[in-house]
Amino acid sequence: MARQRKRKGEPVTGWINLFKPVDMTSTQAVAIIKRLYNAEKVGHGGTLDPLADGILPIALGQATKTVQWAMDAHKEYVFTIRWGISTASQDAEAEITATSDVRPERAAIEAALTRYVGTIQQVPPKYSAIKVAGERAYDLVREGEAFELEAREVDVHAANVIGMPDADHTVIHVVSGKGFYVRALARDLAFDLGAEGHISQLRRTRVGAFDAPSAVSIEALEALKEDKPGLMAILKPLHAVLSGMPQVQVSPHDAANIRQGRSVVLLPHVVEGWRAGRSEEDDRVALALAGDEAIALGEVRAGQFEPVRVFAG
Repeated sequence: MARQRKRKGEPVTGWINLFKPVDMTSTQAVAIIKRLYNAEKVGHGGTLDPLADGILPIALGQATKTVQWAMDAHKEYVFTIRWGISTASQDAEAEITATSDVRPERAAIEAALTRYVGTIQQVPPKYSAIKVAGERAYDLVREGEAFELEAREVDVHAANVIGMPDADHTVIHVVSGKGFYVRALARDLAFDLGAEGHISQLRRTRVGAFDAPSAVSIEALEALKEDKPGLMAILKPLHAVLSGMPQVQVSPHDAANIRQGRSVVLLPHVVEGWRAGRSEEDDRVALALAGDEAIALGEVRAGQFEPVRVFAG
């Protein structure tokens, strides 16, 4: 008889809306959460630079199956450009590459920003986690390798100047889609304005349904390390990241069948509720719930729910 492999950690499920501090990597944040919760499986919903602070959604257990929805969600940033100095990494991490006496006026910055709202082509920074021939770009840079990154299509929904504390600094708020790099925007904006500049401060204030006012700090979590109920109370439900997705309610009996990978017939009023306000071209993906418990992601077709991604009970 084969020996059953011992589980490493507990099957804790949910999301943590973490406010990551400066000088901590996303990987380090995940390791801390894994330790505090003794969780079997932990992941994050989108890397946040070590020199940035702000929202880093952390998924535990079955919630890791929904990480892609956090990655795809709209994100908001507030950042400060320090004019007069450019660096190799477009932030304060790397060496200075150029200096200038040019200090752009607010009106010029605002006018330039309008060109970056919409669907744009953006070349990611070389100091990034993008892979080039199987290697991380930032590792290749540090090894002195020569390479170029191709432009990518990204969405910028809003970009506004919200402050200019002095001639050397401009504070900007951006709402973006996935794959957008704030450091690349600072690089391109400085080029357009005939100036030098880099990010001196960066904060991510929202990732989809996760925002700064409701976030929890590492310190607050550490203070609860001996209080398991307190830690569990901080967890948001698995489907917190799916708040905008159409939902269908199923019975406990149907929930059991869905968890076995079987399709189930939906009641007519459930189908009608799912169809409300939707066109034939809309995505058919829906979240099946039994009460407030997430059962599966799947497709609604011909009055049936067909599971695609099932969550363990």
